[in-house]
Order: sequence, then C-alpha cells, then structure tokens
Amino acid sequence: MERLSQYDALTGLPNRSLLTDCLQQAMAQALRRGRQLAVVYLDLDGFQAFNEHLGPDAGDELLIRLAQRLKAALPEDTTLARMGGDWFVAVLPGLPHAAAAQPLLDAILSHIAACEADAHNGQPLTASLGVSFYPQADAVDADQLLRQADQAMFQAKQSGKNRYHLFDAEHDRGLRSRHAEIGQIALALQQQQFVLYYQPKVNMRSGAVIGVEALIRWQHPQRGLLAPGAFMPALEQQTLMVDVGDWVLERALQQIAQWNRAGLRLPVSVNIDAMQLAQADFVPKLRAALARHPELSPSQLELEVLETSALGDLGAVSDLLHQCRELGVTTSLDDFGTGYSSLTYLKHLPTQVLKIDQSFVRGMLDDPTDSAILQGVLGLAQALKRLVIAEGVETSAHAQMLLRLGCVHGQGYAIARPMPAEQIPDWVAHWKPDPAWAAAPSPAPCAAPPLQTGQPA
Repeated sequence: MERLSQYDALTGLPNRSLLTDCLQQAMAQALRRGRQLAVVYLDLDGFQAFNEHLGPDAGDELLIRLAQRLKAALPEDTTLARMGGDWFVAVLPGLPHAAAAQPLLDAILSHIAACEADAHNGQPLTASLGVSFYPQADAVDADQLLRQADQAMFQAKQSGKNRYHLFDAEHDRGLRSRHAEIGQIALALQQQQFVLYYQPKVNMRSGAVIGVEALIRWQHPQRGLLAPGAFMPALEQQTLMVDVGDWVLERALQQIAQWNRAGLRLPVSVNIDAMQLAQADFVPKLRAALARHPELSPSQLELEVLETSALGDLGAVSDLLHQCRELGVTTSLDDFGTGYSSLTYLKHLPTQVLKIDQSFVRGMLDDPTDSAILQGVLGLAQALKRLVIAEGVETSAHAQMLLRLGCVHGQGYAIARPMPAEQIPDWVAHWKPDPAWAAAPSPAPCAAPPLQTGQPA
C-alpha cells in the first residue's frame, strides 16, 4: 500500500505525490550548492488518437516502453515521474546554468522520437515539453514550478508540437502585475475614484471659447492624482476599457447638463477608444445616454475618434459615425496625420472636425517639414469644409505661427492646462488671449503660380 501511494502502478515511476517530495529536496539542494534545476513537463502528441486506433493495451505498452527508455537515457540523479495519462515530469538537478539543460531536452525529444508509436507503420512518437527553472528572482514553491512547466508545455503545443518551450518568469511577472493593476482599476471604477478634468479649446484670434475636452484622471487614495498615462495603457485590449469609456461618456453628459443649468453652454468632447467603437451596442448605448439627459442638445457632445481606430474596418467605422451624426452628435478625427491612410480617412469618415496631432504643432517652429504639413492639412480641411483644431499649443510663439498659417482654433498649455470642472466657469469668464495673437497677420490668399512658357499644362 505504501508503494502504491508513491509509485505509478503501470510504469513503476514515482507518482505526483512522491515527485513533490523529491522536487522539494532537489530545490533545497540547489540552493545549498548554488546550482540550478530544471522541471520538464512532458505531454505526448497525438496519444489519444493512437490509443483509439490500437486500443488501451497498446497504449499502456507504449507508456511502459517510453518510461524505460527515458529513465535509461537521463542522468542517474534525474527524477522521472508519471503524472497520469501520457503526462510525465523530469526533474534535472545540478545544472551550472539554465543553458546546460538544452542538450538534455534535445536528448529527451530524440529518445521519444526513436520510440515507435505504431509498430505497424513505424510512425515516430513526438512530445511537447515545458520547462521551468529554479531558483528564480521571486520565491516559488514546488507546486508553482510544476504549474509554470505545465504552462510552458501548453505554449509548446500551441507553437506546433514536437518542441520545448522555456517558461519566462519575467514575462509572467509582468502579466501578473498587469492583471493586478487591471483589478485595481476595476475597483477604482466601482468606488468612484475617477474624475474628469477639462481642457479648453479656443479661437486664438477672437478669444471665444469653443468647447472643452474631457480628460480622465485617477484620484488614487495612496498615489494622488494620476494622469491617463499612468493607468490607461494597462487597459489596452481589455474589456474594462469599454466600462471606463462608458463612465467617461456618462459623466461628461452630466457635466454638460450641470453647466447648462448654471447658464454656461459649453460643448464637451470625449475620446472614444477603438474597443468602444467595436461594440455592437455602441450607438444604442449612446442613444440611451442622451435620452437620460433630454435637457441638453446632442450637438453639445463631441466624440473624438483616433485616426488609427479606423484601421480595422473603415466602412464599419464610417457607418457608425454616420449614425452618431444622425443623433445630432458632433464627431472629430483626433491625432490627424499619425495614421497610415490619412487622406482616405479624411475622404470617407463623416467627421466635422480635424484635430492636428500635437507632434506637428510642437515641431513646427524648428522643422519646416512640420510647418509644410500643417499648411497642407489646413488647405485640405478648408476644401472639405472641416473645422481644424491644433493640439499642443504650448507657447505664445506656437499660437502666433498657427495664426499666420490660418489656423485660428487651438488647445494646449499656452491657453490652459486641464482643470477640474468647478474651475471652468471662472476661467471662461476671465480668459483673454495674448494681445500678440490678435496682432498676428492672417495668411495671404494662395494663388497658383503662372505657367512658364514651354511647361506642360
């Protein structure tokens, strides 16, 4: 009974229980001697089909033959165990470094291939191996090492079988950290820790405030106020991004209604992530959100769509934006100039506003190319009857240059930094543009140069 509790009845190899004891001893020995050990999780490829084809007795014979071959081929201090079915684990101790395991892993694959799975047709047997190493930067126990090797074995299967995959502890640590961060963001959303700040958009020549952009912030209980760059990247391609986006939209509508009641009619723009656009219920949810606030005009809400968000399906995004416009909502193309097919977007997407990416605005004072790009965008926008807003107006010099190029609408630190909603009414009441902006000359009308004699028309 003691032997049955520690050894596999079919192959005579240690079972899971005894393997755990042996692995714990090997881990302690590795620490004492300053060596490494490898845990190799082995799963045969196609064993189920073989079993169904030749029957369970032939399958058992194969497992016995394989166990004997591997046990004879591996170093004497190796622990080889059967976990059940066609799953085996080998513990390779006394490695000077992780790379020293490679010849042994290649040998395991070779010996498995040499063990014919089907004596009738000589088909070679293959296996997928997953490998984890000990010690690691973080403390791990025997069960964690086995789970890591199992996870790596699954990756070997996914990569094409008949190979081995090494568990990446650093990558796994990053994934666990990201999952923990996503959990914290979900809790923050539940506990109402997010707030919206608002950055004004103005006519730099007349001084009129044409709207504000809603920008999310996290009022973290320990870390203080966090900008989007500190937490939004963790939400990329996560369904939680949709929940956060829905909260921003609803909170922005509530703020519009609150300002309306106070006598301040101010359009608010909201950034819409690609994952939100991809939701089949995006337009119905938008319609329902507007219905919850019948006192405000839908035109006071502007949806800012990143140019790169339309890369997946330009037709679908175009249709969606048409539906938004039918609701009375304004749409804008954000970060214009950073995508792969900007002119295609400009032609097909039914947006009323173009926001020139701040990278062009910030560099235009020193880089003639950025200035030329801005001139080109302004010309296109004028021809297609689009309103243009320049982001990244960081200094008075940027504003004056934009005005000389013919761009009168801007947003940036030279105008105002993002601020809490309660500060907006007072800012709107007292803000005045730099007097130098009003004095900036308007661009001269463009005229086509005359054709020179002999030049083709």
